[in-house]
Amino acid sequence: MNEIKKYYWGSDRRFNAFSTWFSSYFGERVQKVSLDAGFTCPNRDGTLGSGGCTYCSNEAFNPSYCSPEKSVTQQLDEGIPFHKRRYRRAKRYLAYFQAYSNTYAGIGRLKELYSEALAYPGITGLVIGTRPDCVSDELLDYLAELNRDKFLIIEYGIESVYNTTLKRINRGHDFETAAMMVTKTTERGIRTGAHFILGLPGESRDDIIDSAAVISQLPLHSVKLHQLQIFKGTTMADEYASDPSKFHLFTTDEYLELVTAFVERLNPAIMIERISSEAPPRTLADPRLWDLRTDEFLRLFEKRLEEQDTWQGKFYKPNS
Repeated sequence: MNEIKKYYWGSDRRFNAFSTWFSSYFGERVQKVSLDAGFTCPNRDGTLGSGGCTYCSNEAFNPSYCSPEKSVTQQLDEGIPFHKRRYRRAKRYLAYFQAYSNTYAGIGRLKELYSEALAYPGITGLVIGTRPDCVSDELLDYLAELNRDKFLIIEYGIESVYNTTLKRINRGHDFETAAMMVTKTTERGIRTGAHFILGLPGESRDDIIDSAAVISQLPLHSVKLHQLQIFKGTTMADEYASDPSKFHLFTTDEYLELVTAFVERLNPAIMIERISSEAPPRTLADPRLWDLRTDEFLRLFEKRLEEQDTWQGKFYKPNS
């Protein structure tokens, strides 16, 4: 394990934790503040399709203060006190453009929104969540300039490395598009993250674990991993109600085993920001199998790594 530890920012943890690097980088508590700037998505407005991705339910993750009817400034006015009640040590914040595709507008409008957020007192940078098919070279050049003076992360929703899965969930782009955009972004010196869902319909356990090797070849700074959860009101919820046998929703023990095997094969240079998700039970089509907070599951995960004497990248094979 010693040869792997160089990636772990001096930590004794058995995986390359984004939180450890983040704390070291800022030297103090810095908290993300989610925003809903009223964006939509080319997979919703008819440009690529309608209805969106079959699993998509932004409402399940938006804090109560987030509303596209409010300006960025109004949401920060409410969002910072909202988070300060839980994270009292935070003095600086990152504006997190989270809902839908937050680069899906003309560059003039994007500059207005990003500038409004950065002008707010206490905001030290941006986190921008988007799709890999919603970013132009012109926008990347602008973001590269912004990145010289401000902290910036671009998070791409990729979800799966398998094109058959992406088509099945009506994603609207292929994996090759995602890989190209991750490369273009990191080549400009911008910190680049990606989101993946483990357990999408049609993918076997071996498929999911094998995908770690594919992800490991991307020039990513960080990943977010989530277990599949099915949200009410989505196309996937209708599919699940029609034929639950086509889905496998993980129990805690099943997902713990799966994500451990996945992380063992993941490039240790890639930081892990999250390994599970949580959502209000009222939003889930079937909430029976999962009731853990992300911090509770993280403790179980770290305990398992210790008990099994394993770590991120134990079975990683470069250039595989």
